[in-house]
Amino acid sequence: MTFEADTQQRRQHFKRSKEGTTNLVAVDTHGRVVGWACLGPFRGTRTSTTTGELYALYVQPSLIGSGIGRTLLEAVHAHALAHGFDLVLLWVLNDNPTARRFYERAGYIADGAVQAEDYDGVSVPEVRYRRFL
Repeated sequence: MTFEADTQQRRQHFKRSKEGTTNLVAVDTHGRVVGWACLGPFRGTRTSTTTGELYALYVQPSLIGSGIGRTLLEAVHAHALAHGFDLVLLWVLNDNPTARRFYERAGYIADGAVQAEDYDGVSVPEVRYRRFL
């Protein structure tokens, strides 16, 4: 995965975002983007239309630990509640203890679901987390 390829993929994602998908952007005092989160309806098999999914939450690496991620996540939760979601699910890389701790401190718990995404022929295992709002 490269920065250039990911940038192009994100541009395409924004162009074809489904109805109900919300992108939240954090900017610094100079107007530069320092973080981004994307929320929408759960993409898996749903038992309820009140289940949302945090598709992505990224913070500029040099600013991790500064509170931007926590602020974005709080905004995600507020937006989810305002749009009728009472449960938020998300997928985290199994081998990303920093992200897993971040979500656990925010009240998310691993619910036992696992999946593996394929990136250029490499299987990357993920764990699903959930939080009731």
